[in-house]
Amino acid sequence: MATTAPTHQARLALTPHTSMAGLLDGAWWPYSRDLAAELPPLVDALRDRFGRVTRITANPAPWPPAPYRVSVGGYAVHIGWFTGQPRDTMILLSYSLGRCDLLVLPPETERASAARLMAAASAPGNVRTTDTLMADEDATGRRLREARAGGGDPQAEGDTSPQPRPVVGARMIYVPRSTWR
Repeated sequence: MATTAPTHQARLALTPHTSMAGLLDGAWWPYSRDLAAELPPLVDALRDRFGRVTRITANPAPWPPAPYRVSVGGYAVHIGWFTGQPRDTMILLSYSLGRCDLLVLPPETERASAARLMAAASAPGNVRTTDTLMADEDATGRRLREARAGGGDPQAEGDTSPQPRPVVGARMIYVPRSTWR
């Protein structure tokens, strides 16, 4: 097994330490779809917070070829491939501190879109899944492209759909009036 030396720092946004737990621990934006090259900088970046990562689970679709282990700093990180796992989710497991769930952005993601996604995924108390975050960003990107093409503001032109707002703190969950006591 050849050792791959990290050639760049991981583009990573982690949820700050807080009592407001969310569904994700952050987001990762790899430079390519070569997991053997991308995993070592990610594992190194997570070491201080999550300990020594020994296993990951991911969907194989975004990672051709899909290796079963990658050498990182003299040890092997074992990879479990699950087609039922969301394409944009990676779970990293460590001996000492449990697990880290990350939104994985496609390498070709535009910089502005990546910034929005990384901020949303690493917000304390985030209750949106990776699928929801990606769908919301796709809709936001589409509205922005249409606004640029039309030269106007989507809200000023009659688009009354709710615009994304920054998440601050925990989000409120709607409870139907019929369930109130």
